Formats: sequence, C-alpha cells, structure tokens
Amino acid sequence: MKAYRAAILRFATDRDPGQSAIYESDGLLVLGPNAQGREVVQAVGPWHELRARFSDLDVTHWPGRLIAPGFVDLHSHYPQTNVIGSPAEGLLPWLENYTFPEEKRFASPDYSTEAAQFFIAELLRQGVTTALTFATSHPASVQAFFAEAQKHHMRLITGLCLMDRHAPAELLNQPSMRGASDATEQSLLASEALIQRWHGVDRLGYAITPRFAPTSSNAQLRGAGELAARHPDVWIQSHVAENHEEIAWARDLFPASDSYLSTYADFGLLRERAIYAHCIHFDDADRAMMRDTGAAGAVCPTSNLFLGSGFFDYAGADRVGFQYGLASDVGGGTSFSPFHTMLAAYTVGREGQTKPGLSLSPQQLWWQHTAGAAQALGLAGVVGNLQVGCEADFVVLNPQATPLLARRTALAESLDELLFAMIVLGDDRLVERTIISQAI
Repeated sequence: MKAYRAAILRFATDRDPGQSAIYESDGLLVLGPNAQGREVVQAVGPWHELRARFSDLDVTHWPGRLIAPGFVDLHSHYPQTNVIGSPAEGLLPWLENYTFPEEKRFASPDYSTEAAQFFIAELLRQGVTTALTFATSHPASVQAFFAEAQKHHMRLITGLCLMDRHAPAELLNQPSMRGASDATEQSLLASEALIQRWHGVDRLGYAITPRFAPTSSNAQLRGAGELAARHPDVWIQSHVAENHEEIAWARDLFPASDSYLSTYADFGLLRERAIYAHCIHFDDADRAMMRDTGAAGAVCPTSNLFLGSGFFDYAGADRVGFQYGLASDVGGGTSFSPFHTMLAAYTVGREGQTKPGLSLSPQQLWWQHTAGAAQALGLAGVVGNLQVGCEADFVVLNPQATPLLARRTALAESLDELLFAMIVLGDDRLVERTIISQAI
C-alpha cells in the first residue's frame, strides 16, 4: 500500500456538479490493490482523521501541493497533432487542406508509432490520464496507438476510422483483408479483428468510429450498428452538428432521417457508451434523443471557437438533461491543456446561450473534465475521481508553479477562487506529476 499527504480534491457523487467538490486542505490518499490486482483508492480524507489508522505506512508528503483526479478527455484526434494551429476558414476547408493530407501518412506503422508516442507523452505531461481519441482509417494507426498506450498502463480508447466515401482515396478503407469483397466489408472485418485483439486488454478499450455520417455509406453505418449490437461493451464515437455546412451535407445525404443526429439512431449507433463530439446545433428533440438513448456529448470549446463553429448550449443540455463532458479535440482544438479547455468552456458558457448570463462555476468546469467526462464514458467510479474504489490515476498540482499563479492562489478565499485561478492562469507548468494506476 502507498500513502500520500497533500491537499486533495475529489467529487461527491450525490451533489449537483456545480457544488460537488470535496476539498481537504491537509488530506491523506491511501492506495492499494483491488481484487483484480489494480491499484485503487483504499481510503481518502482528512489527515487528522486517517493518520492513526494508517500509522504503519510510509507517507509521501507533498506540502503546498494539490492531489486531484487525472483529467478525462472525451474527444481528440491523435493523428492531428502535427496540424494543430493550422489556419482555415472553417471545418470542411480545415479537413481538406490540413487533416486529410496529414492522415494519409498514417499508413506507415513507423509514422503512426512516433505520433502515438508523442501524443501519449503530451497527455501525461498535461495531466490527462484517460482519453477517447480517433485514429485514422489505417489499421496500423490503431495498432500503434494501443501498443504505446499499453506500455504506459493508461486507460485509453480508440478505433479504426470508418470512411468509405467522400474523402481522398488514400483515406478510404481499403479492400485488402482476406475474405472481404469490398472496402466497406473490409472496414467492418478489420474493426471486428481489432476489437478481438485489443478491447479489454489491460486498460484499453475499443471504439467503433465512423468519422461522421457523410463519409460513410448506408452499408457501412448499418454494419457499424450491427457491430455495436454484437459488442455492447465497446464504445462508439463520431461527430454531429458541429458546423452548418456539415449539417446541410448530412441532411442531403440522409433525407429519410429526421435530423443529422437521427441518422446515427437510424443505424443503431445511439446508446450508452456512444460519444458524439460537438452537439452544437441541436434542438430539444435531438437533446431528448441523446438523453433517452444514454448517448453523451463531448464539448470541444477551443475547437469550436477556433473554427468558428458555434457555442455548445449548456442551458439547453441541462434543461433537457443529457450527459456531456469536456474534450480538447486536438488538433482542431488549440491545446492539450485541460486548463485551457476549461477556460474556453467558461467563455462558451457566457456566450451564445439560450439562458442569458449563464456562468459555469469552477467546480462544474472541473467536474466536466474529470468525474463528468468519466460518467459520460460509463466509467463513473472507475476513473475521473478519487473516491474509494477508483483507479489510482491522479495529478499533483503546484499552485505556485508561476509567479502570477502563486500570487493569485495565495489570495484565494474560497475553493471556487482557488480552482478558478488555476483554470484561468494554469497550463502544463501547473502539473508537477501525473500518476497512473499500476497493476500490482
């Protein structure tokens, strides 16, 4: 068993997210193996209450530091790291001019491996311990990512990107697998093989991954839905309602569906463990469909601001009641940093809302990127929190990491002020250590 003493942040599971934070200014975190041999939280609470119970343990003391749950990133694209910060007029030109040319390179296993190594190292440097990310349409990109994630013992989820139309030929799923009669069938057979190889291995998870409805044929979406029905414990990920041009394109291609979101429902792709990025241009019927199916939204504020896509409607989502969490959306998103993402979410929460004057509390913002995102993934009580039984993924934050941050946090008179100062002024320098749960 291991024990750590510092300030500790975690989240209550029976409170409103905006008031759910539990903060110990001098706390103790005790870790040990669960029945499966995975390192989990065995005890957490005030130092003065727990010290006698664990007096036989050597305690690592980090004075002046804050232990917090590792961040959970609900949506990103590991192959887009090299195109982050590329200028474009909007989503579709950005895909055509930057994303697709870069993703062609992931046919190479060596290129995929190097990109996966950098991406995962950057996640850890920024304090992200769980992530749902896209690979490309090349099986090599999926294999490389899972192999690298396994080395770091991380809980990471990805899958083969399904595209069989409306994209460059080099990125369309190729009919290279024995027994496949065409590219569509090959993409589904390859996905099945990757599920069998990687899903549930150590802490890895597979996601059935149509890029977005316009780049998949009816046959491919139907096959993806059938695959999801055979594997209810895998994830599904895609994009929806990000950009007005994209929405019009999807509506032209799928006129029988009631909405863009309905297209996914029509093919059996809306359910629990289905994560849809953006969800900006929704009406209440769409929101109710997300709620009723158990699907969740990945809110991508830096990407939406950068590409001019619009504002996620927090008030509408909360009024109807569907799940959501925060995501970096690298490389359309402009930063790996959870602090930058939370600050952008605060800005989005003040603008373009159906409820004027909405202000997201610091606790709600932090919850969206930890316990809330874990809940959206169906992993509540597993990651994204430091309650007893949670896997021991956490970050050690230094609120004195920069002169300005030290000056401001020293003046904080409440937990909200402390958290908000770190959200507004924090970056990778705030993350002193990232600790990953180990198999014991």
